[in-house]
Amino acid sequence: MDKSPDAFRTISEAAEELDIPQHVLRFWETRFGQIKPMKRAGGRRYYRRADLELLKGIRSLLYSEGYTIRGLQRILKEEGVSYVSGIGRGEIVARKRDAELDGTPKPGQAQIAPRITKSAPGLGKAPLARHAGNIGEAPVLVHKLSDMQTDALKAALRDLGDARKLLDPTSRV
Repeated sequence: MDKSPDAFRTISEAAEELDIPQHVLRFWETRFGQIKPMKRAGGRRYYRRADLELLKGIRSLLYSEGYTIRGLQRILKEEGVSYVSGIGRGEIVARKRDAELDGTPKPGQAQIAPRITKSAPGLGKAPLARHAGNIGEAPVLVHKLSDMQTDALKAALRDLGDARKLLDPTSRV
């Protein structure tokens, strides 16, 4: 027996409808304060239609459009829940990622980095003392990142640190 579109969904029903694992829904609740399923005694979650539309928009932006958690948090802050829910309903086409606008390639579309040789211009030497078993010097390509690239790298490192903390609470990042 199928439920009506307006009926509440349990976390297992919501996860099945969204085609994502339940733990992802729980994780998203920790990252996006806008996701607020109704909770009954014992902590059982019930999702309304509006919750599912928001979750579909989040899934679309993260998985299809390639947004990061931080990027999506910014979208929710700037554009609001109605924008992301509209994407989930298919009424709104998602705006391009900032990374696409500044020329950063989508995952899987990056060009192969050039090989570093001793005769390459701008080449310096860096000690390898940090690498176990490798004492000596290695060539280092000197390159200045733009402020936007630096900020993007810092944000990615923070996201990785957050993910590491979630996966291993004993780690100290």
